[in-house]
Amino acid sequence: MKPRAIVLSGEGINCDEETMLAFRLAGAQSKRVHINDLIAEPKMLEGFHALAIPGGFSFGDHLGAGKAFANKLVHAVSNGERLFDSIVQFIREGKPVIGICNGFQILVKSGLLPALGGKYGEQQVTVFHNDSSRFEDRWVKTKVLKTPGIFTQGIESIELPCRHGEGKFIAPQKTMRELWAKKLVVIQYADRAGNPTMAYPENPNGSMDAIAGICNEQGNVFGLMPHPEAFLFATNNPRWLRGKPAHWKGDGLKFFENAVTYIKENFG
Repeated sequence: MKPRAIVLSGEGINCDEETMLAFRLAGAQSKRVHINDLIAEPKMLEGFHALAIPGGFSFGDHLGAGKAFANKLVHAVSNGERLFDSIVQFIREGKPVIGICNGFQILVKSGLLPALGGKYGEQQVTVFHNDSSRFEDRWVKTKVLKTPGIFTQGIESIELPCRHGEGKFIAPQKTMRELWAKKLVVIQYADRAGNPTMAYPENPNGSMDAIAGICNEQGNVFGLMPHPEAFLFATNNPRWLRGKPAHWKGDGLKFFENAVTYIKENFG
C-alpha cells in the first residue's frame, strides 16, 4: 500500500508543488486538489491518508492571514455536505494533517488546531503580526520537543526557513498552560546554543514562549510557521558548503517521512 496525500491549492496558496514533492520523496503519492473541488466533493477525502494545507497568501491575507480561507473551510456547503465535517472525521480517524505557515494560520483560525477538549470549529489560539512590523524571511534554528506529534518523532532540533508577516503565536494564559500540560507545543525558536529564545531575530516574530508550532492531542494534526517543504535537499540550506552533508536529503524531509511511516503502520 502506497500512502496517498492530498495537497490543497487555490485562493493564493503557492507552496503546493514543494509540498507535493515532499510527500513523493517520502514515499507517498500526492495529488494537488483545488479547495473548490474538495468543497464540491468532500467525500474525496476518504480516498486519502494525509492532508496538507501549504503556505502562501490565501485571499491576499485580507481579514488577517488565513482568516478568509479558514472561514471558507468552516462554512462552505455543497449539495448539503459540509467540508469541515469531513475534515474533522478525517482527523478523528487518526490520519495526518499538516498546515505550514499560511496553512498553520488556517488551521488555528478554523478551529482545527489545537481543538482542546475536542472542540473543533472553536478558535482557541491565533497568529498575529510580527513584533518587527515587517515581513521576515530568514532561516531559524528550532528546538523540537517530545510530544504526541507524529511528524517530529526522532527529531531534537532542526534549522528551517521562515517567511511570514503574521507569525506571532498568541493564546490566553489558561490555554497556554493547557498546551504545555498536554505537551502540545512541538517546536520552538531557539538560539545558537539550541535554547528557546524570545530574542530577535532568532525568534522572528515574538511568539509567546517562542512557539513555532503545535499539535493536537491525538498528535496527528501539526501546524508550524517555518517551512519544512523548503528544506528537502541539503543544498537548500544557504550554508550547506560550510559543512559536509552526509546525504542529499534536507532535514525538512524527515517530517514527511515520519508521516508516511505512521500511515503504513496504522493504515497499511
